[in-house]
Amino acid sequence: MGNQDAVSLDDRFIKENGKAAQIAEIIEPSLADLGFRLVRVQLMGRADKQTVQIMAERASGEFTIDDCETISRQISPLLDAFDPIDEAYQLEVSSAGIDRPLVRRSDFEDWAGYEAKIELKDMLDGRRRFRGIIEGFADGEIRLEVDLDQLGQQVLGLPVELVESARLVLTDELVRESLRRSKQAQAEDSSEPEIQSEASALEPASSERED
Repeated sequence: MGNQDAVSLDDRFIKENGKAAQIAEIIEPSLADLGFRLVRVQLMGRADKQTVQIMAERASGEFTIDDCETISRQISPLLDAFDPIDEAYQLEVSSAGIDRPLVRRSDFEDWAGYEAKIELKDMLDGRRRFRGIIEGFADGEIRLEVDLDQLGQQVLGLPVELVESARLVLTDELVRESLRRSKQAQAEDSSEPEIQSEASALEPASSERED
């Protein structure tokens, strides 16, 4: 695989709209400088009291409370400077979680063999929602094994440009694999003096700014 292909696989194909897109554009280069990848920016809550949720991760999959705090300290001044939101808001930084959103083409390679839910922007063969086992990504399509009633188990190719949202389905197998990967990433990171628990890595760190 060439370098250009590798870069395109790691680019997010699901992106934000409106103010969330502005925030993503502001913070994504800074996250990359710190060694993190942006997963998602989401605005939640009332207009006069919003929560700005930033989901991020390391390429290795490891993400700790210290990482949350590092990101929060780094991006808070950026948001203050660019001021994309006029009202008071709470900044929440968290991991992508176990039943994580799938936002990169490479996510479907990394999590092949596990169950996912995918919703399309438009109908495909009379359906917009699909649930099945990820078989990987190839030729611009997400490969998903689904149950098509009378046809039984079939592997479909879902064009990536049609995908509105995608995320893993929480199963016992996924939990075990997520914890295994977390432990492996922690063991390989010799620069960390302490090993965080898997539970703490999923807890968000947050800071609040009042205008």
